[in-house]
Amino acid sequence: MTDQLVDYLHDLQQQVTLAASVEGSEQGLTEAFTYYMVDILTDAGELEDADVATYQSVGARASGFSLSEDESTLWLLLADYRSDIDVQSLTRTDLDIHFRRMTAFLERARDGLWRQLEESAPSWDMAHRISNAWDQVGEIRMVLLTNSALRAPIGDAVDLNGRTVIHSVWDLDRLHKLASSGRAQEPISINLMELWGEPVASLGPEGAPGIYDTYLLMLPGELLAKIYEIHGPRLLELNVRSFLQARGKVNQGIQRTISNEPDRFLAYNNGISMTASSVEVCDLPSGGRAVAAISDLQIVNGGQTTASLHYAKVKNKADLSRVFIQAKLSVVDPDRLDDLVPKISEFANSQNKVNLADFRANDPFHVEVERLSRTIWAPGKSGTGDMTRWFYERARGQYADAYARERTPARQRQFRATHPQSQKFTKTDLAKFENTWDQLPWLVAWGAEKNFREFTLQLAKRGASFKPDQHYFERLIAKATIFRQAEKIIGSLQLGGYRAQTVTYTLAKLFHETGQTINLAAIWRTQTITPAFAHAIADLGPRVHAALFDTAGSRNISEWAKKEECWKSVLDIAWQIPTDLRPELVSSRVRTRTTSAESIGEQMNDEEVAATRDVLAVAGNTWKALSGWAKETNSLQGWQRSIAFSIGRIIGAGKVPSRKQIVQGARILEEARRLGFRALEEPSE
Repeated sequence: MTDQLVDYLHDLQQQVTLAASVEGSEQGLTEAFTYYMVDILTDAGELEDADVATYQSVGARASGFSLSEDESTLWLLLADYRSDIDVQSLTRTDLDIHFRRMTAFLERARDGLWRQLEESAPSWDMAHRISNAWDQVGEIRMVLLTNSALRAPIGDAVDLNGRTVIHSVWDLDRLHKLASSGRAQEPISINLMELWGEPVASLGPEGAPGIYDTYLLMLPGELLAKIYEIHGPRLLELNVRSFLQARGKVNQGIQRTISNEPDRFLAYNNGISMTASSVEVCDLPSGGRAVAAISDLQIVNGGQTTASLHYAKVKNKADLSRVFIQAKLSVVDPDRLDDLVPKISEFANSQNKVNLADFRANDPFHVEVERLSRTIWAPGKSGTGDMTRWFYERARGQYADAYARERTPARQRQFRATHPQSQKFTKTDLAKFENTWDQLPWLVAWGAEKNFREFTLQLAKRGASFKPDQHYFERLIAKATIFRQAEKIIGSLQLGGYRAQTVTYTLAKLFHETGQTINLAAIWRTQTITPAFAHAIADLGPRVHAALFDTAGSRNISEWAKKEECWKSVLDIAWQIPTDLRPELVSSRVRTRTTSAESIGEQMNDEEVAATRDVLAVAGNTWKALSGWAKETNSLQGWQRSIAFSIGRIIGAGKVPSRKQIVQGARILEEARRLGFRALEEPSE
């Protein structure tokens, strides 16, 4: 056992202990370890956001799950956390027991386990979701998460009710290798001789010697699907289209071609682009050259094609023997990977016409937020002189590393006093705070990673001129304070499950009703919310929680919360701003695009500036009359009537609606005019 592995175990346990002891969000060590590992696996591309949910019964266990967007692949997680200070071994017997318990849980979930569980429990949601999706699932990936060291072979894939089950273990050795490599993802190496039995013929290389070489290959569809089956979504790590993947099911056109005209797939499909750090090339007996092995493989364009082939194989049991794909393989010098591969990815995907951004942790926006967090002191709470800092963890483990660098117990205590664990926040936390403020709770409900992707798109739309400054940072921390305290308030209400969804929807509804006139400057100065604000959250929270259940009907609550229609139903909740909160609200000013950084969602583009002008040209009473007319004539949807009335109340009070309200208000005005609402033509008051 190496000293490095023992040291890594102690560091890992320290990070888990720190995460488990956050004030107000205390949790067990195994649960904290599961959340920690979900973050690691998400960064590593092993899965997309997973739901942590503990189920334990005689002979059956599970710690969380994730489903691919097309529901063809199910990830089931099980945590095995050990608090021993010495490295423990994971034996063949241990493996058999863990995977057997996971299989038992799946079988119970398939057979309707959710009917026996409390609806408010996260395990109910997990069992219910798996039961509903079971017929769509074609592949199951059982992932064991452990801080012990694997000492036995994992074994081959098995079958469960006609579904391929792939076993995977993330143990201490694997985690240590990933951490010590300095990379978020494990490199993917493909030995085509072992995997396929023969090399793949190629043309090339062509390119710029010393910088990159490019090969052209004709990949068998079966081979590409098999590579994806083994390595999963992380194969598409640098694929912009994967990052900004289309919402909805697998492309039906691709599926029809595979099923009905496999010989024409090569003619119809544009092919894929791949990158690697090195390849092994061999000569073919018949002449020409072939690629025998690929190191550090990534698909940077063609993610939908790759995933569709895999879907056709595992779900439709399609015969891919007549399907071929043209592939361009660019072999980039390892020292130039970080610089050149993103450009290859960007230009390979340029036909998508999306606003691209640097999705890595070293994006200038995130670097600047980190710098601000290390230099700006937050005022002491309740007027005390005990100033602290909010620690922005731009890259995973920065907080634990900074803590560990303070070598003595006294210095470590001082570090935690200056940088409380409760004031650490990550990139996905930042996206959650901002998108909740901008009233996009259904995006937040999608989970940390997907919500961050949507936030990145909004950030890209603002352009390079948007640069965080102290004013932006202070407002961001005020939003973080609101969110963190709302989590505690709603948690104390003991409403049952779905706290995360309830928090973001409650705050989004509150921000909507107040027109984003919450006094963020005051919250920054005091580092807390007022009793009136806390009371408003406590009053609105149970109503929102009940609405999530009532409006979901027979649908899964977690899935319903991911729909914009869910937000529209929450907008219909009858709720008035409490009297004691009204004096704390501040008057808004029309915000146009300036160099001052307010928030990602608050800097207006030209369309939003025009919408603001149109909305404010209509009197408050006219907006209220529009709402009443729409109700009497059933001309608009309920959520639109609610927005119209809210805009009327805000304008009548001499304030300006939020950006989101303005955008929706402009659309409501257009529709009302089309439907003949005449009061809009009258002079404004």
